[in-house]
Amino acid sequence: MNPTITLIGLDYHTAPLAVREQLARAGDGLALAQWPANGRFPDLRELVILSTCNRVEVYAAFIPGVTVSPARLLDLLRELTGVETAVFADHTYSHTDQAAASHLFRVAAGLESLVLGEPQILGQVTDAYMTAVAAKTIGPLLTELFRGAIRAGKRARSETGISHNPMSVSSLAIAQAQKTLGDLSGRHCLIVGLGEMGQLALKRLRTRKVANITLINRSPQRAAALAQKHGLVARPWAELPAALAEVDVVISATGAPYAVITAEMVAAAVTQRPDRPLILLDIAVPRDVDPAAARIPGVHLTDADQLQGDLDKALAARQQEIPKVERIVKEELDVLTAQWRILSVKPVIVNMRQKAEQIRQQEMDRILHRLGEVDPQTRQQLQFFSRSLVNKLLHEPTIRLKDKASHEEAGVYTAVISDLFGLEEIGN
Repeated sequence: MNPTITLIGLDYHTAPLAVREQLARAGDGLALAQWPANGRFPDLRELVILSTCNRVEVYAAFIPGVTVSPARLLDLLRELTGVETAVFADHTYSHTDQAAASHLFRVAAGLESLVLGEPQILGQVTDAYMTAVAAKTIGPLLTELFRGAIRAGKRARSETGISHNPMSVSSLAIAQAQKTLGDLSGRHCLIVGLGEMGQLALKRLRTRKVANITLINRSPQRAAALAQKHGLVARPWAELPAALAEVDVVISATGAPYAVITAEMVAAAVTQRPDRPLILLDIAVPRDVDPAAARIPGVHLTDADQLQGDLDKALAARQQEIPKVERIVKEELDVLTAQWRILSVKPVIVNMRQKAEQIRQQEMDRILHRLGEVDPQTRQQLQFFSRSLVNKLLHEPTIRLKDKASHEEAGVYTAVISDLFGLEEIGN
């Protein structure tokens, strides 16, 4: 038996954000919990949904031999997400069996991420697997598939540099501050400008356990809302010069067309803190910080051009790791293929043992009938002897069949054994 595993999905390559957002709710586990009871797909045996901000994918295992049409896959995705087919039909891709496995392994290893090697996807693959386990919608085929993908992802991160080096301007800026100050968790940080980049910087600081963060924004309402949400301090724009004198790190990311932090402001702040360095991380374009501030003693200024250069180097370093990751993916796919083949012979082994047990029981009934009255101890010995004989006779064929299952000729062996033992009638 070859696995009948099918993947249907869409990601940032094939679908715009508006479409992905509509399908994203598939990852909440509700659809999984309801699936076994709806009866719409009686030949569907296993199901896992992987849902992230950049992809929604459904992995399904059907009864062996079932041909799954593209239209039926679209119907399955519609059923699980509650989104009409017309919304996503032109944005999907699908794979089966080995191609589906290869795709998932590459996803878990970070090769298919929007940001090459980003580490979050491995946790999301693991969460999808655990959600399916909790919902009891996963079986042996998809269990082996997802465990293999998780192994591949872990190996990619531990054995290669695919996830090393920060891959966002915000992360690089924070890494730059850490080079000068060391651990930032006990430092006071200021974020100026709370648009997309400013909020991403806030997220990165929170990830690094930085608790003392001050927020300043042209719009005080946004600063106040974020401060309340995260338990931080928001200050009015007019207090920016005073804040510069108090903090250790400044991340500036406004959309202003001119420098909002002048050299004069920085010089005045430094005079109030002569023994402490001031880290200025200007990730705005145009620049938020007057370049002349870099000449002030005790000030360490990094701008977006410098960070972009570091970003290019980091990306190049990660790209060099791709061949190593692809080798890991291939190795784990080989392991998965062997595991799937072993799974394919299990029904034959079960049927073979069921038939042997039927014959044993029939012969035991016949001999006990002929012997007439038999004391319980003798009866027990006969049962033990017959079971032991059957197990010993089947032990070697079972071991050899499992061994052959890891090779491509497994199907030939299972077909021959099924024919010789007449197993087609057993276990149905």
